This record gives sequence, C-alpha cells and structure tokens, in this order.
Amino acid sequence: MLGGAGLVGANVYASATEGWGDGSGADASGRVLSSGMATIDCPDVGGRLTAVPDAARPEVDRELAALDQQIAAAYQQVRQAGRGGGEDAGSAGETIMKPLEEKRSESIGRIADALGRAGERPRGLDDLAACTLRPGDSGQATGTPDGDGRQGGTGQGQGGAGADQGGSAQGQSGSAQGQSGSAQAQNGAGQGGNGPVVSDYADITAVPPEAPAPPPQADASRGTFTSDCGVNAGGLFNSDNVIVAPGVSNGAHHFHDYIGNQGNNAFASDEDLAKAGTSCADQGDKSSYYWPVLRLQNGTRERDAGAPGGGTEGNAGQIVTPEQVTLTFVGNPRGKVTAMPRLLRIITGDAKAFVNGPGNANASWSCTGYENRQLKDKYPLCPPGSDVVRTFRFQSCWDGRNIDSANHRTHVAFTAADGSCPAGFEPIPQLVQRIVYDVDAPSLADGGRTVPLFAVDSFPEQLHKPVTDHGDFINVFGENLMREMVDCINSGRACGSSADDGSAATPTPTPTATSSATAAPGNGSSEENGGSEQNGGSATSPPAPSASRSGAAPRHDATTSPARTTRHDTDDKAAPAVSAAPRSTPARSAPAPSPAAPSQAAPAPVTAAAYAPPTAAGTEPQASRGGLAETGAHLWPAIGTLLALSGLFMLLRARRMRY
Repeated sequence: MLGGAGLVGANVYASATEGWGDGSGADASGRVLSSGMATIDCPDVGGRLTAVPDAARPEVDRELAALDQQIAAAYQQVRQAGRGGGEDAGSAGETIMKPLEEKRSESIGRIADALGRAGERPRGLDDLAACTLRPGDSGQATGTPDGDGRQGGTGQGQGGAGADQGGSAQGQSGSAQGQSGSAQAQNGAGQGGNGPVVSDYADITAVPPEAPAPPPQADASRGTFTSDCGVNAGGLFNSDNVIVAPGVSNGAHHFHDYIGNQGNNAFASDEDLAKAGTSCADQGDKSSYYWPVLRLQNGTRERDAGAPGGGTEGNAGQIVTPEQVTLTFVGNPRGKVTAMPRLLRIITGDAKAFVNGPGNANASWSCTGYENRQLKDKYPLCPPGSDVVRTFRFQSCWDGRNIDSANHRTHVAFTAADGSCPAGFEPIPQLVQRIVYDVDAPSLADGGRTVPLFAVDSFPEQLHKPVTDHGDFINVFGENLMREMVDCINSGRACGSSADDGSAATPTPTPTATSSATAAPGNGSSEENGGSEQNGGSATSPPAPSASRSGAAPRHDATTSPARTTRHDTDDKAAPAVSAAPRSTPARSAPAPSPAAPSQAAPAPVTAAAYAPPTAAGTEPQASRGGLAETGAHLWPAIGTLLALSGLFMLLRARRMRY
C-alpha cells in the first residue's frame, strides 16, 4: 500500500512541477486554478467614429490601423518584460505605456485633422490616447462549473471590468499601480504564451437550457435559404480584414478562414469581389464569409509560426478545418423580409470584447446534442461523441440606405425580443452561421498537456478569450438569387443549394430568446480596426492548410473554379453595380441596381493575400512526444494504484483470518 501510494504521489509531484505552458496549477484541495496574463486596455477609437466623411475615410482607416499596430507592439514589450521579470509597474509605465500614449496621441491627432478638413473637427478624441496596463486573472478555481454553468476566473471584466466602453479607462486609475511588476502574470496556458487559460472553458452539461423563443406571429416569414460553400478544406487564409482595414496588410492581427468569395484580401475592391470565383455550390453566391481560425494548442508549428498575424502575435498551434459549415438565411418572426443590398457589410461580435466589455459580443459556443445550451464567454467542454459548435446570428435589420457605416455597426441592428426592428430599419434575411469542429474536450487538470486546449485567433492583447469571437459577411449575391432567397423565405419554403440535396442540417429559423434585443449586442464599439503594417501591396503569407475532413487534396490555386455548379452559374446580375455618386452622408450608401451591367464569367486572379499554399508546406512538431517521461506519466499511476489496492485487499483478508 505504501509503495503504491508513493508511486502515485511521486508522479503527481513530477507532473505538477513539469508543467506545459504554465497554464494552471492546483490548490490544496486539488481544484484547478487559472493563471492569467497582464494585457493592455486602450479605449476603442474606431467605435466612437459614427460619422466619417468620405473624403476623410482613407486617412482615418490608415490611422485606426496604426493604433492597433501600436497596441500590438506595446503588448509584445509587456510580454517580454514579464518573461525577463525586470519590469515593475512604475518602469513599465515609463518605458512602455508612456511611449504608447504619445504614439496614440499623434495618430488620434491626425484622425481629428482629417475629419476637420472634411467637416467639423471632433472634440474629445484626445482623451482616448491613454491606455492602462491591466493585471492578469486572479486565479480562481475553475475545475467545477458554478450553478449557472460558468466557471470562475473568466477574466471578463477583471482588473478594470472592461472600462473603456465609456471612452476612457475609468476605474483603472490610469496607471498600472499594484500590479507587482508589469507583466508578472505572463504564465497563462496556450502555445502562443497569451492564452487561453483553463478558466476559459465550461462543461456544457452544466449550462442551463435557454428559454424557448416566443412563437412567430401570423405574418412571420418562416422560410429558409441555405448556401453550401464548403469548409475551407483548401486552406484559404489571411490576416487581413477588408471591411475595417481596407488597404492594410495584416489589419486583423489574426488569421481568418474564408469560404465563398475567393478574392477577399485587404486590397480587394468591390469589383474584385464581383469578378472572383466562389467556393459556393450555387455560383450566384459570391458572398464572402469569414471568421477567426480555431487552433489546437498542441505544439504544431503552422507555416505562419513566424509571420505577422500568426505566431509572432501569439496565434499559434494547428489550424483546425471545420467538420461542417452551414450557412442559413432565415426570416423575421413578425413579417416579411426585404432583399439585402448588394455589397452590404455586416460584422457580428467584437474582436476586442475582452477589453471593450461584452456589449457587442455575439458568438455562441455549444456542443452537438446540447445546442439548447449556449455559452458566450466560455469555450465548451463537450462529452465524448459530441462536437464543438460555434454559431453566429447576424444582425437582421437594415437602415434602408447604407451598406456600411463608419464604425461598421450603425447601419444594421438586431431585432427586439418580439422580432421588431428599430424605427427607420427594415427586416432583411438573417444569416445564421453554424460551424462544427471535431475536437476533444481539453484536459484542464494538466493545462492541456494530455488533450490540447483549443481557442480562436485574436488580437494579441485579447488573450484568445472566447468572448472576442466574431464573424464577417459581405453580400455578393447575384440579384436573381437574392430575389429567389427573399421569395423563398417570405413564402415559407426551404430552398438553396443544401436544401436541394439534403446534405446539410438547417437550424431553427426562429431566433432564440438570447439572440433578441434582451441579450443582443449594442452598437457602441467597432470590431477590428486593423494594423498599419504595409508590405508593398502584398499581404502576409498564409499558413499551410490543415487536412480536410473529407480527405480531399487541398487545392493549389485559389482562383480555380469549384466543380459544383447549379442553374445560377450564369446569373446575369452577378456583375458589380455602378458606383454611386459622391455621398453627402458619412456612411457608405447602397449602390443602385445595374440591370445593364455585363456578365462577369471569368474569375479574376487572386492577390498574394488570399492564395492557397502548396501542400508541400507541412507542419512540424514543436517538441518531441512519446518519451519515457510521458509514458511514465500514464503508466506509473496505474501501477501505483494497483499496488495500493492490492495491499488494501491483503490487509482486509489478513484481518479476517484465524491463526
């Protein structure tokens, strides 16, 4: 018994001291603890700019991208200082935070000057220059979910409570006081060194089911339209975001999966998108659907390990190809929907929600078989046989005029709890995006050493928190196909490329109660505002693709047209609309239909930002596995437990024997 217990105890001690990623520990009761990381909390300037004249937009976009680049560079300094252990709060303020404030002040000044030249110079922007060095998580126990299904130590709102929603870092004292050394909490788990941590996960079986949505009214538009655009098996990635950082390479500072339009990168014009190929089965859908990639923190070095947007910004690990992606457009529970305007841009969720606060967070996480239970600020721990499900429900009310807005939010809105749109807005088909991944629940007890943690890519200072998840959509449907979609939804039918062959599941058309205005994100802050790094017209090289679930070979050329075609291949409305006259409003107006526009059949070449890498660029392990220590970690506890039980059995037998 003593020998067996000794083996078990020695192994536990060895495992605890060995560590992987230093992501977790255990207290005296054996509960898993989360170790967080310090981060930089800056007011979101882009979210305040609800009115930007067209003449000022290019310069404003460039400076917003520069602000993100400045934060990313300062965060790298915080991480390095934390590793070295030589920075205290005061010196970090002088060497990192003060120069950051000065750079931000210069960029914000240029934004104000550009706005002043085109109209009225805004007041109060200068107050947004100062940032705060935010301490790490408190290390609360996270092994067992609380009664509401949420585990402690989420990091959401800790050390400042996402203070910059009001325009300043109130509540954070404007300094890094009391942090005992600028970045000493840099011991979070994750291959990139900046998260995730074990407190970012919750057991889906402990999450209470959501309340059912109210029943649709008599005039509801009950139909659905599904577009099958694949799962990005060919590995089309880049770290751009043409919506929020047009013309800026690595504007997102993290990698996106792209399906649908094959020409989306930072430099793509509306005409480029209209001419590009599409991965959608129905060639009338050239829309662009993109979201941050999901990665396994398993030591794999993807091709972007040393590239901006990838490993150099804390986005590391094996990119996971989705098992299934379902794109379904649904109706409105109160009435009919109208057509989306061509080239409408919609962003749902907030890539900066960890420091901005959850006001615009909108991604949901769940597991197959448990989709009546949804998580907003946790990654799900799914039972064996259940897959991870990631869901985006996009805004479904449009202002009737603009295809974009200065903060990329105010031209669209969510419905109220009863399905009604705000005054002046009209209902449009709602995109419901469901992404399924075949990934196992990570082993929290050892910080993901046995079964790796998974997380979405993020801005480096956002620490891979699930609340930062977001999705982007650009409508490049042909007019005929959009008209068919609206008619299908309003007449209560199930249509679309997947509906024809029954190859994909259709989510419930009626939004759940939590996707309504009672829990809907607001319009107060922008999403990604990009980075300033320029590469002379070319974007960051994407990583090597992950293997497709179907076993199909990845494509070598992103411009190759998909083999699947339907009756909409020659949609005569697929060409881009003629540009509208100069806008008097600050928002981007919807282009007028152009019936006489010629057909664009041949796809245009895709720039380097969106090419699919060759299959020869494989992955290599970051560290060897399967050695004696790892084998012993599994073998010796079993032997020790067996010895201890055998000793106990013999002891009990001996006590009953007569001598």
